[in-house]
Amino acid sequence: MEILKVQNLCKTYGKGENSVKALINASFTMRKGEFAVIVGESGSGKSTLLNCIGGLDNPTSGKVYLNNEDIFSMKENQLTIFRRRNIGFVFQSFHLIPELNVEQNIIFPILLDYRKPNKKTVDEILEVLGLSERRTHLPNQLSGGQQQRVAIGRTLITRPSLILADEPTGNLDSKSSHDVMDLLTKASHYYQQTILMITHNVNLTSSADRILQVSDGVLTDLGGKYDEKLS
Repeated sequence: MEILKVQNLCKTYGKGENSVKALINASFTMRKGEFAVIVGESGSGKSTLLNCIGGLDNPTSGKVYLNNEDIFSMKENQLTIFRRRNIGFVFQSFHLIPELNVEQNIIFPILLDYRKPNKKTVDEILEVLGLSERRTHLPNQLSGGQQQRVAIGRTLITRPSLILADEPTGNLDSKSSHDVMDLLTKASHYYQQTILMITHNVNLTSSADRILQVSDGVLTDLGGKYDEKLS
């Protein structure tokens, strides 16, 4: 089942001689439950690609379809609601609310959308994250790796069609980085969650189903385990 379709995405900053082509005709698709990783040097265009897919930045040209919805055909308010309900974001910075405990931080997006969290779902996510015994802890009582787990849980609770993760291990040590990767892999398999992640650390790509590379704005699909499953 195709979840994401990126079609001839281009992004140019500036005009004339000072213009910079950050993305050049990037095209690819993702299926439900696929975990893909984008690699590339700093300034290659990978963050621009992720921001355009998430509707946080507008492309110069091209299309992004999520669940067959053309996100750039939506009005701003419509896109904001669509993004909140269909796209989850995990950033390098955890962006937790310091006054809220682990469980409260995780259910916050549900409350923001004027919905009531399902206790069974919350308990299950805490168990998957390995945070059941820390559900009442505040962020400053957690390690960096634990805080990133909370950030991932906050994303999983809404059951988004797509999770976009921008260098989620960038502020973590080696062990915590691998723990977060294991958790994202588990989420992909357990919840059939589609995940697209940026990383500069090629050592973390072994868990992914597929690897995409961006170099000077050009996207190359390097394939991976997911393609092997389909063959």
